[in-house]
Amino acid sequence: MSGAALDVRAVWKYFGDFPALRAVTLGVARGECLAMLGRNGAGKTTLLKILAGLSTVSQGSVSVFGAEGHSSGARRKTGVLGHGIGIYDELSAQENLELFGKLYDVEDPSRAARLWLERVGLQHVAQSRAREFSRGMRQRLAVARAFLHSPDLLLLDEPFTALDDRSIALLQSLLAERLAAGATVVMSTHQLREAMELATHWALLVRGKLVHKGPRTPEILADPTWVYRNYGEDS
Repeated sequence: MSGAALDVRAVWKYFGDFPALRAVTLGVARGECLAMLGRNGAGKTTLLKILAGLSTVSQGSVSVFGAEGHSSGARRKTGVLGHGIGIYDELSAQENLELFGKLYDVEDPSRAARLWLERVGLQHVAQSRAREFSRGMRQRLAVARAFLHSPDLLLLDEPFTALDDRSIALLQSLLAERLAAGATVVMSTHQLREAMELATHWALLVRGKLVHKGPRTPEILADPTWVYRNYGEDS
């Protein structure tokens, strides 16, 4: 799996007159795990929504697996885990995953749903409605939904939020499995240590601008705050 998974060129995104993204140019190779860093309001969520096809650019271009924009084929290869979680409260855990399995053309969605509920430790509440779940349980169901179809691209916005230590370890393990299979991962997070354990590269957004992208180094792994000390808000 060679070549680019994502190619972002001179992307601007305006909300009214406010530029949430300013001329962002970014390439992510297949098999890369990119930790996207930045303070609140830096533009990380906005960029992830554009990469996921959930928002459009004001200027510039984005290609996913070589296709301009986010084609239907690329969407089927993409798993998304974001702030909205994206599950249906009135459906059971099993029904939620079966629905998404059908949307992603998963072979035997019912079986896949059962397997993933077991993997995330929710098999005992498979028939319970999602609205009855705690925040952590909802997040684990969203994790199962994101991985259900073995995506080639994973886009995650603060994926470790609301997870306990055991669930964080599970998510890290699942991400490592997809990376070992050649998938590409882009994650936005404030939990630097957990992200840097997986990252091959990192990028920093400051007030909507990409100020740096580079490989994760041993010094960053040892002290993730090094990034902000050297490329922080005054860059």
